[in-house]
Amino acid sequence: MNRNRGFSLIELLIVVAIILIIAAIAIPSLLRARIAANEASAASSVRGIATAEFAYSTSYPTVGYAPSLAELGGAAPCAPSSTTACIVDNVVSTGLKSGYQLAAKGVAGAGGGGVNAAFVAGSAPQTYNVTGLRDFCIITDGVLRSDPGAAGDVPAADIPTCLAYPVSQ
Repeated sequence: MNRNRGFSLIELLIVVAIILIIAAIAIPSLLRARIAANEASAASSVRGIATAEFAYSTSYPTVGYAPSLAELGGAAPCAPSSTTACIVDNVVSTGLKSGYQLAAKGVAGAGGGGVNAAFVAGSAPQTYNVTGLRDFCIITDGVLRSDPGAAGDVPAADIPTCLAYPVSQ
């Protein structure tokens, strides 16, 4: 008897069902891992911006801290100046990285005088619950803070907003 060898339809359906069950279990874990990676990148970027702010204020004492995030970077080839300090890479200075919005600004001191005596830097997910879940910020004290985000959040724009975030761990 010459019988064709192969799989029956029921065997193929069972294999497909098993693959779908495994995918249903694995995909949410993969998405959570991607969110965790994006959050780690955002926290690292905010710390890097803070380090860049300290370097900027040392390099340009008549300005103080950088007026905005754009002044900390610069497109290649970059020539350092107070408007393009070339301290952070161009990806960070554009304000978008790893699914997060980034922002930084210098804050004038109480006496005014045109010198930025403090700064605030922050990040917020571009799409809440898809690219990230938490907002991050840092001010002149160098302490990273995070807050459970919400849809439509923007990076912390001032020092009181950042101080309201709990200290990140």
